[in-house]
Amino acid sequence: MSAQKISFIEIPFGELNKLDPDNFAFGKSFTNYMLEADYIDGEWKNAVIKKYAPLLMDPSTAVLHYGQAIFEGIKAYKTEVGDTVIFRPDANYKRFNISAERMQMPTVPSWLFMEGMKQLVALEKDWIPNAPDSSMYIRPFMIATDPFLGVRPSQNYKFMIILGPAGPYYSAPMKILIEKTYTRAAPGGVGFAKNAGNYAASLHPVELAKQKGYDQVLWTDANEHKYVEEVGVMNVMFVIDGKVITPSIERGTVLKGITRDSAIILLREMGYSVEERNLSIDEIVAAHKEGKLQEVFGVGTAAVVSLIAKLADGDYVMDFDVEALKVGPALKNHLNDIRMGKVVDKHSWLVKL
Repeated sequence: MSAQKISFIEIPFGELNKLDPDNFAFGKSFTNYMLEADYIDGEWKNAVIKKYAPLLMDPSTAVLHYGQAIFEGIKAYKTEVGDTVIFRPDANYKRFNISAERMQMPTVPSWLFMEGMKQLVALEKDWIPNAPDSSMYIRPFMIATDPFLGVRPSQNYKFMIILGPAGPYYSAPMKILIEKTYTRAAPGGVGFAKNAGNYAASLHPVELAKQKGYDQVLWTDANEHKYVEEVGVMNVMFVIDGKVITPSIERGTVLKGITRDSAIILLREMGYSVEERNLSIDEIVAAHKEGKLQEVFGVGTAAVVSLIAKLADGDYVMDFDVEALKVGPALKNHLNDIRMGKVVDKHSWLVKL
């Protein structure tokens, strides 16, 4: 499919909102403009950057009934010298289309996803906060739009990108409960795809964990509830006797996180041994009892690196002195230094606008 022009509908100056630097939180504020395009008759059409506004949908719209919906999470930053950069959007673009194929949706061309994103972020770059641990969150997503009740792939779709200023996703180290009843994903399922249904299914068990005083759950495998998979909405890493271990993605039940991949690369460069393999709860508990479990932390686009202060396997509780942690904080600082332009981006992860 040949590249098409993305049209632009300018908002009158008097209707433009501005970033309130003292009042923004993740997922609650959005910029003035959004990108929208429609997949009709086998082609992407009507690509436009226009005013952020509600959608008008038929009550029978397919996504509302059958869940054909995928998304990505990407971040843009301002470097120390004032450049606007997007962190690894090419990796998100690739994963978005992997999700699309698994959910029987059309792939999105680069001119629409990548170039459209760059145009939109460049237009709204003044919405990137200057506060520590802050960024612009970029949310590309696609939904099925057929006005039809019937279990089949939609023939029409809508692709959109919205933006918003973002502060820290988690304001404090997390308390995590190991989940052994409910399942996030199973082999042969859609755990590797970033689709809306995965997140909807997680809400009930997380609420049960919160009622017990925890922030999130640590998901385990669907067959035995024995092996670690993800923590909440992030990939997870364990530091055991100086070695970093993270669950393998080979079974297709763990999301292939871009921050996860970045973390593995950087940790190895920092001198740590990193293993991608099956890791059982029994091994984790045994390591804790032996004094070898040193750290646990989540890695993801929204939270970047989120430290874990408490991990519970039923009544057995593992506490961590957050002030004494080394690997997670060092990784977070290194990632932030790359994004802020404080160190050389030798992997060419930053796309400069």
